[in-house]
Amino acid sequence: MHRLSTRSSSVSALLRHGGALRRDVVAPISSSHLPTPTLGENDAKARWFSILGSETVESTTRHPNLKRDLFLGKRYESTAAESSASASPPPERYEYQAEVSRLMDLIVNSLYSNKEVFLRELISNASDALDKLRFLSVTEPELSKDAVDFDIRIQADKDNGIITITDTGIGMTRQELVDCLGTIAQSGTAKFLKAVKDSKDAGSDNNLIGQFGVGFYSAFLVSDRVVVSTKSPKSDKQYVWEGEANASSYTISEETDPDKLIPRGTHLTLYLKRDDKGFAHPERIQKLVKNYSQFVSFPIYTWQEKGYTKEVEVDDEDTAEAKKDDQDEKTEKKKKTKTVVERYWDWELTNETQPIWLRNPKEVTKEEYNEFYKKTFNEYLEPLASSHFTTEGEVEFRSILFVPAFAPSGKDDIINPKTKNIRLYVKRVFISDDFDGELFPRYLSFVKGVVDSNDLPLNVSREILQESRIVRIMRKRLVRKAFDMILGISMSENREDYEKFWENFGKHLKLGCIEDRENHKRIAPLLRFFSSQSDEELISLDEYVETMKPDQKDIYYIAADSVTSAKSTPFLERLVEKDLEVLFLVDPIDEVAVQNLKSYKEKNFVDISKEDLDLGDKNEEKEKEMKQEFGKTCDWIKKRLGDKVASVQISNRLSSSPCVLVSGKFGWSANMERLMKAQTMGDASSLEFMRSRRVFEINPDHSIIRNLDAAFKTNPNDEDALRAIDLLYDAALVSSGFTPDNPAQLGGKIYEMMGMALTGKWSTPGQFQSTVTQPHTPETVEAEVVEPSEAGSQK
Repeated sequence: MHRLSTRSSSVSALLRHGGALRRDVVAPISSSHLPTPTLGENDAKARWFSILGSETVESTTRHPNLKRDLFLGKRYESTAAESSASASPPPERYEYQAEVSRLMDLIVNSLYSNKEVFLRELISNASDALDKLRFLSVTEPELSKDAVDFDIRIQADKDNGIITITDTGIGMTRQELVDCLGTIAQSGTAKFLKAVKDSKDAGSDNNLIGQFGVGFYSAFLVSDRVVVSTKSPKSDKQYVWEGEANASSYTISEETDPDKLIPRGTHLTLYLKRDDKGFAHPERIQKLVKNYSQFVSFPIYTWQEKGYTKEVEVDDEDTAEAKKDDQDEKTEKKKKTKTVVERYWDWELTNETQPIWLRNPKEVTKEEYNEFYKKTFNEYLEPLASSHFTTEGEVEFRSILFVPAFAPSGKDDIINPKTKNIRLYVKRVFISDDFDGELFPRYLSFVKGVVDSNDLPLNVSREILQESRIVRIMRKRLVRKAFDMILGISMSENREDYEKFWENFGKHLKLGCIEDRENHKRIAPLLRFFSSQSDEELISLDEYVETMKPDQKDIYYIAADSVTSAKSTPFLERLVEKDLEVLFLVDPIDEVAVQNLKSYKEKNFVDISKEDLDLGDKNEEKEKEMKQEFGKTCDWIKKRLGDKVASVQISNRLSSSPCVLVSGKFGWSANMERLMKAQTMGDASSLEFMRSRRVFEINPDHSIIRNLDAAFKTNPNDEDALRAIDLLYDAALVSSGFTPDNPAQLGGKIYEMMGMALTGKWSTPGQFQSTVTQPHTPETVEAEVVEPSEAGSQK
């Protein structure tokens, strides 16, 4: 108190005389100028100057240094107040405060996006209570002295909108009710696990689910009021906890009603809100249990209506047919019966399917895998393959993956990344089936399976899989296992299995070539194509490479809309003669997929429809001779075609066709140009930009080209020769896979050439002259004698 009062008086004096002090400091200071100490008002002033005068000061004019003077003033003031200076008092510590009603509102209404998860959370709590009792009863057998089965029972009253959940677990004492239900975000399970971990003689129990301490409050998602009646084997009394939604308080009382006493465990009663009473239907409860808690290790029973048929006698007097029966009573009298359904209510085991992924793969039969697959994913066909594995190390999880026998109807999985094919579990409790986009890439969305992990970084509501290194590691390992499973199908002795797989999911793997560059080495061996040497049976890239010629450096391919058009393309002529195999890319996605692969086993993919094709048989001397012989002819053809082509060259890929139109090396091929034009959202401006430069290649050994060469050397301006060049270009445009700009004009040229070729072929020369050439000959003057007036009178 002395220090505080002295300091406060000193500070008040300093504030009171601050202006005067600064004014005095401005004046020259020396020992002779210091005023004598006086009592009263000038006491603080005298003390201030005595402090400054203790310094060594020259008697010259000095400007004030307010920062230093203020610092010195405060420093020596405290020294004057008390000779023994001490440190400032320690900071006071405060606890965070929370508005309980607002916090409860956030937990209930903002934490969970789906109301139906309330049952999952409450069943998980019940399972934890049973696990705790099972664990503790090993060292304390008296806790489970009551001969009560370890189970969970759920009963729904749809008329009154009430759901009751009863477990025979460890229960809670009065203090545990306060600690666990009265303290938000305190997890009894987490506290129990910590105690187990700290115990030297006890191992950990990985079956416990709770983590965050807020799962119980999910009951208020659908309830106005929640009543918890619990009995712990450690206590002789049974207590009742009661709370209401949007309330900041709760009540705890002792259970006094003998009819409501339970031997041990917890009895949870939910009084549903008006809008959520639909959850009280027994069928819906059963469906939610099967979806979320199917693999909880304890049996879960639901209260279900059942029925059985029985035969009952029909009272003839009460029926409309009684009168007719009376007439026949004399002849024969028989008792009539009818079948009725007798209704009753009883407990039904809901979680019958066992989590086979927790078992040793060597102990699970193929039939068990198939049965699990059909039940879990509502399939009626057996899967093509399955993979059961456990991953340990920095990330631990168990998984079973399946490859379906057929793609779903519509085959839209390749577009929709959310297929709900991967079911994510945490300690056997179903979390979500919306995480397949995080755990599998889009092109493997057809793979179905379950993943169970204890290390997943879930948020509190367990609905969002947070992006982390653990997720990336899991994704990488799951993808690797999926590829191993597919590779196993491809190496199977039954070739039809992989043909069935490729027919249904081949496009998915091709999409993987585009989207997943890191796994190209795993995807490429799984690809299948038709080829020039195998147009009826698909081959792999490994089979292609094995049959390559010793001097062949590249993998050749041609993209077309069908195998038939690919077989008849003029680009194949020289390669077929040299017995070089060419892959046929007939699927719209094939060309893009192969272009993204770029190479396979150090062999580059080469499009034979593009310029600069190297077949490994270049003869520079022959090429030089051809250029000298046909170089000017090429220039003449280029002059006629103008901007339609970038250049005219001698071809090394033709043998029977006179010419072909090849694409530029870095532009679209004819097939790609056709596909892009067919796009619904295609942009015409981008088509013009990406359209490749076209090169017109001619075959100098063909008779048409030699005739054109002769026409150029004799009469380069001959109209028939120029029209032949135009028709030759249009024909090459069509045969090379391009679309002509003016199909009608092309048709007119073809008709004209047909007319010239067919003239006089089947008719006699006289007939042809009288019908065709008669209007053009000057001798037929009879037509000029008819006058217009006479023609009108004839009409």
